Amino acid sequence: MFLSNSLTRDSTPLSNAERMFFTCKLTNDNFSSHLSEEKEKERDRLPPILPAPTTSSGILDRGPKGQFSTLSNFISIMNQKKESPINSCSPTQLIIPNNKNVRDLPPICPDVKQRHRISIDILPQELKAPVPLEPVIPTRTKSIKEFQEDIEKAKTTGDWKTVQEFYLTTFESFLELNAAFKKEANAPFNTTEDPGVNFKFLNIVYDALINTPADNQKSVLKGVINSLLREWKGPRTKDDLRAYFILVQNPQFTSPSTYVIYAHLLRQIASLAETDHHFLVHWFKKIPQRRFKQLVDRLLQFVSLRLFPGKPDELPPMAKCSWWIPSAVRILALLNAANSLSSPPVIAYTEFYNSTLDHIDLMEEYHTWQCYGNSQRFSFCQHPFILSITAKKVIIQKDSEQQMINIARQSLVDKVSRRQRPDMNMLFLNVKVRRMHLVSDSLDELTRKRTELKKKLKVTFVGEAGLDMGGLTKEWFLLLIRQIFHPDYGMFIYHNDSCCHWFCSFKCENYSEFRLVGALMGLAVYNSITLDIHFPPCCYKKLLSPPVVPSDQNTAVGIASLTLDDLYHVMPELAHGLNELLNYEGNVEEDFYSTFQVFQEEFGVTKSYNLKPGGDKIPLTNQNRKEYVQLYVDFLLNKSIYKQFAAFYHGFHSVCASNALMLLRPEEVEILVCGSHDLDMHALQKATQYEGFTKNDPTIRYFWDVVLNFPTELQKKLLHFTTGSDRVPVGGMSDLNFKISRNDIHTDCVHPTLLRLHHPMYLCLEYATFVF
Repeated sequence: MFLSNSLTRDSTPLSNAERMFFTCKLTNDNFSSHLSEEKEKERDRLPPILPAPTTSSGILDRGPKGQFSTLSNFISIMNQKKESPINSCSPTQLIIPNNKNVRDLPPICPDVKQRHRISIDILPQELKAPVPLEPVIPTRTKSIKEFQEDIEKAKTTGDWKTVQEFYLTTFESFLELNAAFKKEANAPFNTTEDPGVNFKFLNIVYDALINTPADNQKSVLKGVINSLLREWKGPRTKDDLRAYFILVQNPQFTSPSTYVIYAHLLRQIASLAETDHHFLVHWFKKIPQRRFKQLVDRLLQFVSLRLFPGKPDELPPMAKCSWWIPSAVRILALLNAANSLSSPPVIAYTEFYNSTLDHIDLMEEYHTWQCYGNSQRFSFCQHPFILSITAKKVIIQKDSEQQMINIARQSLVDKVSRRQRPDMNMLFLNVKVRRMHLVSDSLDELTRKRTELKKKLKVTFVGEAGLDMGGLTKEWFLLLIRQIFHPDYGMFIYHNDSCCHWFCSFKCENYSEFRLVGALMGLAVYNSITLDIHFPPCCYKKLLSPPVVPSDQNTAVGIASLTLDDLYHVMPELAHGLNELLNYEGNVEEDFYSTFQVFQEEFGVTKSYNLKPGGDKIPLTNQNRKEYVQLYVDFLLNKSIYKQFAAFYHGFHSVCASNALMLLRPEEVEILVCGSHDLDMHALQKATQYEGFTKNDPTIRYFWDVVLNFPTELQKKLLHFTTGSDRVPVGGMSDLNFKISRNDIHTDCVHPTLLRLHHPMYLCLEYATFVF
């Protein structure tokens, strides 16, 4: 039986729905009336198949009523009943007619098997088994129009017999599925580019299925069971893959009552060979966007309900079906790969997030992944695309906190071992700076205390009284970033057309300040602080190249595979010009008269750089212009700023050196550093705290009436005015700890401190509007 390969490895208890469906599958009396005379004659020539014993009600005997059997045990019992002494002839045994010409073969002993091989050619004709032929897909001629007419007729008359026969026949086997939905019945369609499926007809059939009577839907599920119970011999064919591709899109699997069947389908797909998965990945790219998202949502819901069932006895115990979630996540991984290969992606990468996982023990998942890697034990961290940015932030924060505790504990042990009195300040990274020497003091402090960077950060401004409860730290970041990124400072160039900063390629003797900026970004992530900086997306790709610092110091870091699309985010005008070069229809060599050499101006001096060895002597032609563009992009975004970015990279990873970074996409690193663009002022209103006011005071109501009606740009300015950044942290507005305090000093303006808004009293909405 096929179940010995994939379904009998577990002892999964059957739910009530599964019992009903598998009972329907094995009930013989429902099919006897549908056999034609020709099929009866054909059946007479086949080995007899005895019906399984049934109860008085016609249902297969399943044993004592209280017994909660498994699928594998159930099938084993059926096999035993078929092989019972009632009929000594098993349907799988060869039937030898009573012929006088048949001669008995001598027994072959184990020690002479190799010397006495029996060729099939010397066997009598009656003992030769027929050579199995390639399965021929039956021809189906029902068109979309005919199917829709059948549906409309069934809705009008209430007679669903024709529709039910279509569904029962179509889903009875993989051959029938291909017959119904394959573009051409006997065409191979063996390429990754075309699954050969009539998507329009398939979607119409599935859409109609949901609105048909329950009997029709049960017929389809019974057919799916028939397909999954087929005994496989040899590798899967492309038609088999196509059948899996069709079945996994079945919308019936939204209901938890079908999850037992759905789980076995997912398991069979997950256990396919790697080459088969390669085909499925490329076929998934062809699914229409809405259907693709529905398939992803269905799998995410399956994982969520398996973790947290809606009803206690709705699904089998987790211990008996631990393979359900790994199978579903592996199919999600195929869909995620298909989405990543599509340009543009079919859906946003955030659509693969499962927010249910925010409520599980994430650190246990992380430690399992750290201990066992990507093999042996399953962990959600093996497939980080399913973890939301919130979940990843929790993992990074807790991992950071654990590292902070370890560093602080080691400092305490060192103090005690030297018989010195412990001081609470030793538990923190204490940074003391002068406002007039902010950058140099910060650089000196972080360099001198580079072994303490993973402690909790506390900032003190020399000559100023104040206890850092978070506000001074945020102010330090704000002032330092503002000064470092100022154009006069010369470290970064601001591109007006892309509204972002990029590294200055000018050579210098000391790159320590770039290391300082990287350390600042690392400290911001480590201490959950949002920074107001604007780097292009390719910066974060480079920051994760590689995500873990190599042990060999000579290994190149920060070198990413970047394209013209990445250059568009930094220098859009130059990228547009290079794109025009690629599409130029004339003679590039004669019209442009250029070589593989570029020029840059540094401090008033023009310098030339070869894009490849001997580039100044290689003419730019129509044939090599693609290579020229790729080398130019690589020069601008990688090679020309390598030393600057390498220092920046090592500064960031000196603080954030953690395997948890391997879980992040470049876009997610940007969100952790800079926050999100998505503003939700209603969420901010709910999370705001008040000092000297209540949320029902007229002044507060007027304030929110005005703010909620602001355009988005003004709302961003208000957020920047009060927090130092117009971005939202990963945890949302509730993580801002926003507070409005009453200001009793008479004034006609609102003034902030970080995360606190000092607000005057006003008595009417018109005056509140005037103030803002």
